[in-house]
Amino acid sequence: MDLFEKCREFFSDPAVAESMGYPTNARRLKEMGLYPYFIPLDQTEGTEVTVQGKRLIMLGSNNYLGLTTHPAVREAARSAIAEFGTSCTGSRFLNGTLALHGELEKRLAAFLGKEAALVFSTGYQTNLGTLSALLGRNDVVVCDKEDHASIVDGCHLALGRLRRFQHSDPEDLERVLAACPADAGKLVVVDGVFSMGGDIAPLPELIPICRKHGARLLVDDAHSIGVIGGGRGTTAHFGVADDVDLIIGTFSKAFASIGGFVAGDETTLHWIQHFARSFIFSASLPAPNVAAALAALGVMEREPERVARVNEIADRMRGRYRDLGFDVGESQTPVIPIFIGDSLKAMQVWRSLFDAGVYVNVAIPPAVPAGKALLRTSYMATHTDDQMDRVIDAFSAIGKEHRLIA
Repeated sequence: MDLFEKCREFFSDPAVAESMGYPTNARRLKEMGLYPYFIPLDQTEGTEVTVQGKRLIMLGSNNYLGLTTHPAVREAARSAIAEFGTSCTGSRFLNGTLALHGELEKRLAAFLGKEAALVFSTGYQTNLGTLSALLGRNDVVVCDKEDHASIVDGCHLALGRLRRFQHSDPEDLERVLAACPADAGKLVVVDGVFSMGGDIAPLPELIPICRKHGARLLVDDAHSIGVIGGGRGTTAHFGVADDVDLIIGTFSKAFASIGGFVAGDETTLHWIQHFARSFIFSASLPAPNVAAALAALGVMEREPERVARVNEIADRMRGRYRDLGFDVGESQTPVIPIFIGDSLKAMQVWRSLFDAGVYVNVAIPPAVPAGKALLRTSYMATHTDDQMDRVIDAFSAIGKEHRLIA
């Protein structure tokens, strides 16, 4: 069989896409005007974007603190380009480590209360490199069933055995760890804030179970740092930074840049930087991205009111959605899902909101469990009360139109 035959079938035959769990294929969705992905933005100013001349309120970004437009962040990136150019043209392992990388690593470690930190070129590569470097053939990694895809892929890349436990269920984690070989190295991995549901991992309940079974704990705080715990993430939110072994973060959200990092004890990070293939064999993070992340970290430290503001907005919007009758699940953060259920219905509601001037994201299987299609909304510290009032008006009208609410 021709290797590309499945590609042609997926493109041309909606039934093939449906057999794979999609509502239909992208070609058919485009014909229906319901394709919600890869939309080119002509202009973006943070809280609003322009698409083909139309202004929309942006509820689909992870720019939680609104720092992509902060003058200090922009100026830091411009200055770094002027001094260092646009690329390091090599890996961190060889010629691609700048003094800026070291400065950022020291600042991050101090910010999170850890001995050391290590900066990767993307958050995705951070999980791939960290997990594959640590997990050997006789080790076991135990993941929450709703962990991010980069965690799952990092586990598959590693030589160790992968086990999963029910979402945020300490009793099930206990069951899974108890079944692991006593002599195996064990690592438990959870998202701090889950990227689709906006709920927070119950770290105070997970930590004693990990200790009981001799398991290390890694928390991916991609959607937590800059967002909760005064900006320091889930471990600070619960006051358990000393009880979590490794913290992973990304610069592509609250830090208004791109890249990722892992923070922990110095000896473990020394191992990772010598054995993480995605670190050793990738070009290093360019200076303007490093400088932007450094500047964003400085803003987080100087302007804690931004963290308070984004959570204030999220709390108010979550309450207003619930008052209207929408299902927002267990969200506790500026990530607020609107559960629709049916994938095609979710795309129809997305289209109506888009036409009404509200930009949201659509999540369908396999990104979410079957029958759990949702609209993912997220909020920025720079959103205005007037913008949020307009969003609620749109959701109210469109929710009634599509019979989602009474």
